[in-house]
Amino acid sequence: MNKKDIKLKNLLDNEVLCRNNECELTLERPDPLFIAKRHNDEYISLICALFAYGKASLIIKFLDSLDFSLLDKDEDSIRKAFEGFYYRFQSSKDIQEFFIALSRLKKQTSLNELFIEKYKINNDICEGIDNIICKINEINPYTSQGYKFLLGSNFKRDKQNNIKQIGNAAYKRWFMYLRWMVRKDNLDMGLWQGVSSKDLLMPLDTHTFNVSNKIGLIERKTCDLYASYLLTSKLKEFDSEDPIKYDFALYRIGQENII
Repeated sequence: MNKKDIKLKNLLDNEVLCRNNECELTLERPDPLFIAKRHNDEYISLICALFAYGKASLIIKFLDSLDFSLLDKDEDSIRKAFEGFYYRFQSSKDIQEFFIALSRLKKQTSLNELFIEKYKINNDICEGIDNIICKINEINPYTSQGYKFLLGSNFKRDKQNNIKQIGNAAYKRWFMYLRWMVRKDNLDMGLWQGVSSKDLLMPLDTHTFNVSNKIGLIERKTCDLYASYLLTSKLKEFDSEDPIKYDFALYRIGQENII
């Protein structure tokens, strides 16, 4: 490791140490994990993660307005409760159908089990995510532009049916969800079993992507799946077993304009 990398590692390690406490998650310092940790539930956490786009304070406001107990109620109750609800690109219908899909799925299995089903083949988290997306679409074959944006598309593949790094979006919200579910510290919940933190990929949003380029962790113009692979590979030089521990620190550095 060269002097520049040692300096970067020390900076990030210090940020991780300082940020790894629940004081980082407040209404004054909004993050969707703040709402997810109230409930400590894999299905509710997925809702919090997938709606986590836009201004952080508005995300928290919207999530705080949702009645998550509807996941355990009948579908007519779900439809009635979300009449008039919307969030940015998602209409009332989108929100209703999303809750209905998760409600149906919750009665059948856990998201952890669905993920493991495909992840365990090659320890590929993208395959695990892809399986969950497939199951949600199968159990409730509803579609709209807003719904596709919320859930995400299935991963693009090459001719050998392998998930391609090039051409796929960054899947930031899904990778963030996995961080919450797999890692366990003062921030992340660690609700899942059977998934190694060393297989996680960095959730890339604008803040993290820009900061990572600025401080020289990566050199890439496009915020996509390949950029996430590149950044994760670099951070594995700092911690091969838990590279994603740097995610929250990088996010806050960008959000707070520290660098």
